Amino acid sequence: MLELLGGLADQNQFFNLFNYITFRTGGAIVTALLIAFVIGWPMITWLRKKQGKGQPIREDGPQGHLLTKKGTPTMGGFIILISLGVSALLWADLQNPYVWAVLLVTFGFGAVGFIDDFRKVTKQKADGLSSRVRLGLEFLIALAAVLIMLSAQWAATTPAETAGTPFWQVLLEGGDFTSLAVPFFKDVLINLGAFFVLFAMIVVVGAGNAVNLTDGLDGLAIVPVMIAAATFGFIAYLVGRVDYSAYLGINHVAGVAELSVILGAVLGGSLGFLWYNAPPARVFMGDTGSLALGGLLGAVAVATKHEIVLAVVGGLFVLEALSVMIQVAWFKRTGKRVFLMAPIHHHFEKLGWAEPTIVIRFWIISTIFALVGLATLKLR
Repeated sequence: MLELLGGLADQNQFFNLFNYITFRTGGAIVTALLIAFVIGWPMITWLRKKQGKGQPIREDGPQGHLLTKKGTPTMGGFIILISLGVSALLWADLQNPYVWAVLLVTFGFGAVGFIDDFRKVTKQKADGLSSRVRLGLEFLIALAAVLIMLSAQWAATTPAETAGTPFWQVLLEGGDFTSLAVPFFKDVLINLGAFFVLFAMIVVVGAGNAVNLTDGLDGLAIVPVMIAAATFGFIAYLVGRVDYSAYLGINHVAGVAELSVILGAVLGGSLGFLWYNAPPARVFMGDTGSLALGGLLGAVAVATKHEIVLAVVGGLFVLEALSVMIQVAWFKRTGKRVFLMAPIHHHFEKLGWAEPTIVIRFWIISTIFALVGLATLKLR
């Protein structure tokens, strides 16, 4: 909304600042941070009053959780979503289709997470929505967002002589907009054609659930999300600029630089949430927040054509998800467990590691993954 003030630059040079994505990204960070600080404690008080016993704790989990985390309210993701939503409406270009596609995934996944959290709290059981219903809703939301992003990329790159061709026909034939970019290789594009839609949906849904699995200790998920958001904010800005993308040899996608503003809002809102989620947590993010933020990262990766890089930058989330899949598959096959408990952060708890030790070391690992992901921009 404030982006429209850039149109007044002819009357006053000050308003030219609103034409700069970097300025609006900074504004989005500060706005979301302040909103999160202001609404944080009232929101926590309200959630505690409404939820009573708070989030149910797994009885098969680390025994210390029954003592230290019992009664802590969940759905703290609302703090981030409200901060993100208001900040995005104020600072982002609302005519940009990528902005709406990413917000659709964020708030759509947030709604699914809310339903899941609500069922857990009201029934006081660790089981929420059935996995089939939950995944079905997530894939439908992801499908809508992916089609919006692909149609925007197609419209921006369509030659004049093929402008009248239906989008569905072009989607079946494929092109650069349905191609998978390979890191470390300058001109390697794998055209997946219509299968790219399914691939992109898996990336978005997979990212959402991977972050959800990571959210098991105080502050464990939110800081890696902030690291990934900052990294992809930088990537989105570079990919959206013709000059920088040409210099680095990465695929240019017109319009995606605006996603830096959205990711700035994520960074600010998450930082404000961390104030209340730092050990000992006063509120849990819940599926309301973790699904939304993970889905957002997946959607941004699809928009910027950096799906594989997301697996590197979000390597911690990948490890957490893999630990669950390995544990389940191996147990079904042999009846034995690979880890003492999955996701893997609980394995280290069972080994006797203190919670702050696990959290901080996982933050370090996440930072290393992000640096490796950034290296893919230049090493090609």
